[in-house]
Amino acid sequence: MDTVKENKKGVQVYTDGGCSGNPGPGGWACVIIQGSNIKELSGGEKDTTNNRMELTAVINGLKTVLKDPDIRNNPVSVFTDSQYVKNGITAWIRTWEGNGWLTAAKKPVKNKDLWVALKDISSYLDLSWHWVKGHAGNTHNERCDSLVQTEMQKLK
Repeated sequence: MDTVKENKKGVQVYTDGGCSGNPGPGGWACVIIQGSNIKELSGGEKDTTNNRMELTAVINGLKTVLKDPDIRNNPVSVFTDSQYVKNGITAWIRTWEGNGWLTAAKKPVKNKDLWVALKDISSYLDLSWHWVKGHAGNTHNERCDSLVQTEMQKLK
């Protein structure tokens, strides 16, 4: 059951990432929806982490939107089941940058390369960020999870 109201005039990007072991073989996926058009993307890496795959899913989804002249100027709603991604890009990133990419504990921010890439891509799009509960019946989130599982199986 889809519990998040979708913006039918804009673009919806659903994302997910996962890992078998952490680190271990991982997969990422996104489903991009604009009207009745649906595009699915997925991939994987042999030795990665869950958080890297969550970020990679969002980056690849937004890169795809940005490259498409028919949809890139529309509002884009990003749906993720990762609080790490949602909170990182909407709140934590400003503090990390201000602290020279150090956490509050004065340790280097993990996945800085991906955060920098996500921030850069985000600057070109009209984005809103939404957290959805994973494994809770959201059709597009469940599809992303299925694609992630398929990608991980390819790497085992």
